[in-house]
Amino acid sequence: MRRHVFALVALLLAVPARAAQTAEPAPDRPPFAEWLAGLRTEAIRRGVRAEIVDQALAGIEEPQPIIIERDRSQAEAVLSLEQYVKRRLTRKFVRTGREMYGRYRGLLDQVGRKYGVSPSIIAGVWGMESNFGKFSGVRPTIPALATLAYDPRRAAFFRGELLQALEILNRGDATLDELRGSWAGAMGQTQFMPSAYLKFAEDFDGDGRRDIWSSPSDVFASIANYLKVHGWKDGQLWGRQVAVSRTAARRIAADVPRRGGTCQATRDMTIPRPLADWTRLGVRLPRGRPLPHAAIEASLVSGGTTHYLVYANYDALLDYNCAHAYAVSVGLLADRLPSAPASAATPTRRAPARR
Repeated sequence: MRRHVFALVALLLAVPARAAQTAEPAPDRPPFAEWLAGLRTEAIRRGVRAEIVDQALAGIEEPQPIIIERDRSQAEAVLSLEQYVKRRLTRKFVRTGREMYGRYRGLLDQVGRKYGVSPSIIAGVWGMESNFGKFSGVRPTIPALATLAYDPRRAAFFRGELLQALEILNRGDATLDELRGSWAGAMGQTQFMPSAYLKFAEDFDGDGRRDIWSSPSDVFASIANYLKVHGWKDGQLWGRQVAVSRTAARRIAADVPRRGGTCQATRDMTIPRPLADWTRLGVRLPRGRPLPHAAIEASLVSGGTTHYLVYANYDALLDYNCAHAYAVSVGLLADRLPSAPASAATPTRRAPARR
């Protein structure tokens, strides 16, 4: 799982889950009630008010089996990148995106100017994370995180997130009833984990609360702030689809190393190379057109028979969710909205998209 944000692409691609499993204590782990009491003590020691902790933990008597089942439901077979994009970016979904982009165009432009992030990219992330505000998660966050923090598989990570969720309540950013999201604790229309919320959520509408559940202003600004902090550069592109012949693919495999990193997606793409190098290796635009002559580096992402040259801004999308299916879908969706730039030949200019 990614450090901060979870769109949970793997779940969208997964085959039916295995049979439900329950959280069993590890040999050195106390019974759940005793463990929860220890968590309460730690939260209070960290400065969370006792009444906040007691209210949040009230009624949590045992781990929730459905949460463990979801956590164990790994994707046994996945769609290719091209299959995922086709299934996700349907005509209806894109049409909804254009309608919602038009509805919030003024606000998106305002947020984009302040943070230096393309309004269409903000809308693309919003669409992928919450279906343009239709989904922000319904599962209570505290019980879900308590279950995952007790389960030994990733206990340290989720214990930290649970303590951060209690801090959100302590600061008054959300009420206990409002603190809802996915089964893994990803919250609101941004699908921020609690630690990401505390670092990156924004109060753009100035009402004193960072409301990623119901305030479009705060949702858009929080997405933009996250991308900006993670390196998004204003006016530059995310990438574009290219054609790679079998001959070019063999050359690339022999000559261009893969990247490293903790994110699997970065290990599944090449190191950046100048566009001139990709031209030399035989990469072309669709229908055989030459790549632009631009002083910009790009990495190659391939999935199935589709290929993309992606630029530095693409890394910010991978920081949001470490999956090419997710990041490419955000970029392609943004390209189909009115303000998307057109050509990698002019990476600092904005123009209508051309396909």
